[in-house]
Amino acid sequence: MTLEENVSLAPYSTIRLGGTARYLTKVTSENEVIEAISFAKSNNLPSIMIGGGSNSFFKDGLFEGLVLVNKIAGINISQLDQTYILSIGAGEIWDNVVLESTKQGLSGIECLSLIPGSAGGGPVQNIGAYGQEIADTFLYLEAIDKTTSKKIQIDKLSAKFSYRDSIFKHDQNRYFITKIVLGLKKSSLEPPFYNSLAEYLKINNITDYSPGSIRNAVINLRNQKLPNPKDFYNLGSFFKNPIVSEGDLKVLKNSFGDIPNWELPDGRYKLSAAWLIDKAGFRNFHDIETGMYTWKSQPLVLVNELANSVNDLLKFRDKIVLRIEQEFNITLEQEPIILA
Repeated sequence: MTLEENVSLAPYSTIRLGGTARYLTKVTSENEVIEAISFAKSNNLPSIMIGGGSNSFFKDGLFEGLVLVNKIAGINISQLDQTYILSIGAGEIWDNVVLESTKQGLSGIECLSLIPGSAGGGPVQNIGAYGQEIADTFLYLEAIDKTTSKKIQIDKLSAKFSYRDSIFKHDQNRYFITKIVLGLKKSSLEPPFYNSLAEYLKINNITDYSPGSIRNAVINLRNQKLPNPKDFYNLGSFFKNPIVSEGDLKVLKNSFGDIPNWELPDGRYKLSAAWLIDKAGFRNFHDIETGMYTWKSQPLVLVNELANSVNDLLKFRDKIVLRIEQEFNITLEQEPIILA
């Protein structure tokens, strides 16, 4: 294990903001994770594991502890009956995983193409796009339980997946994920498709629904709509789509008849956070005070243009949340995780 001291954490988040870590180490194996946990415990230090930093950021100031950067690599594909088992090192770049699976003609995660970050972050946030979620194919993951320093397995039921949520998100400092295991099928995606994907396929006369073809369509859609975090510092969608009751939806429709909504299996309705933000006047909104702005074609994305601190980001977030509360009586919930 190689330790670095007093390391800026801004480069470890795609928003390029954050404080400083007292110690930082890059781990490439389970043994190095256990060694790092042991070091932190013996020195009475808190410890946190991060991946690609595409959905998380540290607060301003000094984190008086140890940050583990997950670099555990590897993609292994095996077959069990009609299911193809993907065993993935948690430090793998997620999009490389999707690319490899589509090369093999495997379906189940092709709509999750081009989502930034590492594979280990996928279950934490239950990443999803264009009608697929990682929970759909999740079998189990392996992790080091920080409380015991022991290797454990957590299956789908125990993960408690829900919309952009899981047990790992709420207990992020306990489970240091080292491997995720997915089950995919050798097949093509079948309609009906997610609305924007269906529209793209129709406009472009695409009738090939193979994993590779759908991946290409999703990549084109995302490139049209979302900024590359390498060029424009952002954390992807910053807010979750709010979920409301049927009664609340009726009230909203009385004032905003065109409000987009999708009925959920439990009888509630999902709204478009992007539509709310746009209606509130925040599309391509450049905030001089904070140095932040919303992306021109997707106001869910908050971009760091000239921000100096996480405090600037949070100020801009709060401006948007307050306006939405005032105009729609809805409180937007943040999607990225704020670390210590």
